[in-house]
Amino acid sequence: QLQASGGGLVQAGGSLRLSCAASGRTFKAMGWFRQAPGKEREFVATVSGSGGYTYHADSVKGRFTISRDNAKNTVYLQMNSLKPEDTAVYYCAAGSGEYAGSRPSLYNYWGQGTQVTVSS
Repeated sequence: QLQASGGGLVQAGGSLRLSCAASGRTFKAMGWFRQAPGKEREFVATVSGSGGYTYHADSVKGRFTISRDNAKNTVYLQMNSLKPEDTAVYYCAAGSGEYAGSRPSLYNYWGQGTQVTVSS
């Protein structure tokens, strides 16, 4: 199971850190996606099983950072310089291989989502 937390309401320019705690098994590639009302689910970032490789969507590059702590079986998404357009439900996901890309179909397990709202 994947349990996402850390969402909330923040003003534009602020920061939040999302956490995704995994339980029941050890997951390899992990990712964050988001979905705004009326829009399709959008890739945000992914990290390899070892944590040595990360990839971020252009829309968040330089502002968001994905990382993981395998000792705690937890993945993080540090979000800085938040913008109103970052408002969405954020989901963590896990793939079965060491690496996964940006397509949701590459991920087998999904958390329940955490709401992030950025006010202007």
